[in-house]
Amino acid sequence: MCKYKNSIQNWAKEDQPKYKLITKGKRALSDVELLCIIIGSGTCTDNSLEIARKLYAMVAGSLSDIAKLSIADLEKIPGIGHAKAATIVACFELGNRKTEYGNLLMDKITKSADAYEIFKSRIGDQPYEEFWIILLNKANRVIQKCSISEGGVSGTVVDPKKIFKYALDAHASSIICGHNHPSGNIQPSEADHKITRKIKDSGILLDIAVLDHIIVGRDSYYSFADDGMI
Repeated sequence: MCKYKNSIQNWAKEDQPKYKLITKGKRALSDVELLCIIIGSGTCTDNSLEIARKLYAMVAGSLSDIAKLSIADLEKIPGIGHAKAATIVACFELGNRKTEYGNLLMDKITKSADAYEIFKSRIGDQPYEEFWIILLNKANRVIQKCSISEGGVSGTVVDPKKIFKYALDAHASSIICGHNHPSGNIQPSEADHKITRKIKDSGILLDIAVLDHIIVGRDSYYSFADDGMI
């Protein structure tokens, strides 16, 4: 058992992460302390604290980057085995789903930032490109969210026929498109412009408005509508 001077066992009890969480609440803990508790399966030991510090340093303090790590990625960190890696991935996925469900409670899309938050909760942390749509009724309320395609790190193939099949089946009045750029660069490519025009033109023929196309970056986004490009 570790007894060196800086051991957690030698900290004042109120400073130990588990007791701080219990007595002072979750907001009192640092990111590393919260990670320590997750890694330590409910407690925080010298070993789990050291692993948490290594993990946090590896992503330069970006929780979003931790959320992108796979079980295989996490297992490369000394001290993180299959079980701990699975626990970390599960915790971050629950956080993503909480954000997603919270956004659904918002229900109505009134600006590009509303759509961005919904897309971000699903694809903001993905290491490869995904293309999604939000289906809306006449009051701009969310009917459904649909995954259209998954690709690689630099692109994904989008079929407008699949997009409008979902829209027609749900009797949607309008749609908002969204996809992520894993690189973090939110500027649209020529391919992005081309597929946006194609989807918009298809929507005109079917009398289903394409309100926007959101490109999701790491912590920011690009809106075709806000930029007058749709």
